[in-house]
Amino acid sequence: MNSLYQNIKDSKAKGEKLLAVLIDPDKMKPQNVLSFIEKVNQSVATHIFVGGSEVDEGLTENLVIAIKKHTHLPILLFPGDVIQITDKADGILFLSLISGRNPDYLIGKHVEAVSRLKNSNLEIIPTGYLLIENGKQTSVERVSKTQPLKRKSIETIVDTSKAGELLGMKLIYLEAGSGATHAIEPNIISEVKQQLNIPLIVGGGIRTKAEMDSAFKAGADLVVIGTAFEDDEDLFNDLKK
Repeated sequence: MNSLYQNIKDSKAKGEKLLAVLIDPDKMKPQNVLSFIEKVNQSVATHIFVGGSEVDEGLTENLVIAIKKHTHLPILLFPGDVIQITDKADGILFLSLISGRNPDYLIGKHVEAVSRLKNSNLEIIPTGYLLIENGKQTSVERVSKTQPLKRKSIETIVDTSKAGELLGMKLIYLEAGSGATHAIEPNIISEVKQQLNIPLIVGGGIRTKAEMDSAFKAGADLVVIGTAFEDDEDLFNDLKK
């Protein structure tokens, strides 16, 4: 398999938009994996992300193994904790929660992860992760004990994103959070995009194709859709190949 990151960069350079379906191991029942992945395969999705804020040990690996049986799409770990790391995936978004100031999620968890990663075949992609307020508390906020950046503080969001790039992050991920009441506004995406030279991921609260298209138009290189893809048959039909 070619470098996952290089493929994302190449798509960005060509103006090709990418779509990832995020699957939470804590919410996906084993008996539903086949039918769900069949839907993913029929859609325009280009990647599968696997992870969640609170997941019991072993669930992520079992889910990745099950998914691998039914798709050729690249699987990237989107881990909320070290115990979610498994060598069965293709790569990992090595997330640093740069919107917060909890040292555990800036560097502490990463140090813990090294023993699991140093002998793995996972492609490791350093990713600056920014949590943006969405109108309700998210599990990321609760687990990480950090506050999201205010939506009105666009300059802070932009500067934080750029700082992530200058620190060597290869991706910037703007996240409204699972179950967000609304997606990140296009003007925020656009302002961040103008300052970055690296690919931009946007996720959280995107429930319709129109919202996805709006994020793309504003500058997202890769959009992430989570539970909406599973719960909304209309959205699935809108995203069929």
